[in-house]
Amino acid sequence: MTSRPVPEVGIVLLSQHLPLMLRFLPLKLGRLFRCLKLLLVVGLFVILLMNTHNLFASFQKNELMDRRFINLNKCPACFGTSWCRKFMNGQVSFEAWGRLRFLDVFNVKNVYFAQYGEPREGTRRVVLKRLGSNQELADIDQKICKRATGRPRCDLIQAMYKTEFSRLNGDVRLLTPEVVEGWSDLVHCPSQRLLDRVVRRYAETKDSGSFLLKNLKDTERMQLLMTLAFNPEPLVLQSFPSDEGWPFAKYLGACGRMVAVNYVGEELWSFYNAPWEKRVDLARQLMDIAEQLTNNDFEFALYLLDVSFDNFAVGPRDGKVIVVDAENVLVADKRLIKQNKPENYDVWYESRFEDCDKEACLSFSKDSLCNRVTVDHNYYAVCQNLLSRYATWRGTTGGLLHDPPAHMAKDGQLEALLDECTNPKKRYGRFTAAKELRDYLTQLASSSSSSTAR
Repeated sequence: MTSRPVPEVGIVLLSQHLPLMLRFLPLKLGRLFRCLKLLLVVGLFVILLMNTHNLFASFQKNELMDRRFINLNKCPACFGTSWCRKFMNGQVSFEAWGRLRFLDVFNVKNVYFAQYGEPREGTRRVVLKRLGSNQELADIDQKICKRATGRPRCDLIQAMYKTEFSRLNGDVRLLTPEVVEGWSDLVHCPSQRLLDRVVRRYAETKDSGSFLLKNLKDTERMQLLMTLAFNPEPLVLQSFPSDEGWPFAKYLGACGRMVAVNYVGEELWSFYNAPWEKRVDLARQLMDIAEQLTNNDFEFALYLLDVSFDNFAVGPRDGKVIVVDAENVLVADKRLIKQNKPENYDVWYESRFEDCDKEACLSFSKDSLCNRVTVDHNYYAVCQNLLSRYATWRGTTGGLLHDPPAHMAKDGQLEALLDECTNPKKRYGRFTAAKELRDYLTQLASSSSSSTAR
């Protein structure tokens, strides 16, 4: 039995042609990429042709006047009705691209830009939110139906009167912690003082100003509880309004399942490559927000559990940084913590640094946030997810304070403060670093403004 010879000739030919094959590989990949782009353009063109009738209809019709489109027909399983007259009168209308319904497939968060007009004041830009994806909204409908009838589909309006949202009828005087505790981040550990504030400032009633739940109509109570359970962002904006200096977008009103808030400006991410002086000022404001939400005269600590570049925006005129997504805000009543004195309540709580490979990730314990008076969570969240070299967003790392001037990079003070604020090496180091970082950024910002004035 003879062994077969090794195909040396084939190996030689392969080695001779391999460089040539590798040379043509990028060309083939480039051609493939161009083909894919062409297919995408052709696909969009076909979609446009198929939706030509709907396209023209979308520009001619104001869908925000359609009760079914804004889910007004689902009330009281909705977020409110205070702005319904404005919607029905055609005072609110989508901006150009928002009118194209076939683009909704890309708008997973259901956030729209619109124009709101008043006869004497002219028009201004507002932001409309459904407060959840289509799937999340469908899920809440199914949950309501299952709790009321045991079936996933039902008459939603009738079902609402058979759920926990209707248990607090006119005989119930107050909204109490044991009823709503844990429904959402806002009420993960609610105090009576917080809930009284939420009810007193509830904007979806004509008789706001009273903390007595019995002063609300049945439908208003159900809408409040529905909002509290599904997405409490409107209640955060109402309870801690921008008019009183809180760093949140201004709540305007709701109709059905469409909530209107004031348009603040471009998202923080748009300023990632802004001039250094601008980024320093934005960083200073972010640290100020962290401080204000942690320590204030009202003794409410508002902890931001979802911190990313998309959740902040910058005013075009005043350059003010504002929180524009307040769904995941946990409110702890420091006054109640001092009164109840849970275990280790007076021991400073340090958030644990976690270097993960995901975007905008944070490590925290909600129970610890609820039971400690002194907490560094907001400093940690801002430093890690927005300012420091650990910040990762849309495939980019380095944070808002990336690439400082050469003399500052050589000095190393800024980088040291950011590192200690994010991943402290000393016990309680983040508390000290956060204060020193605020002072340092304030000094840099004032120096920049002084030199600009000259």
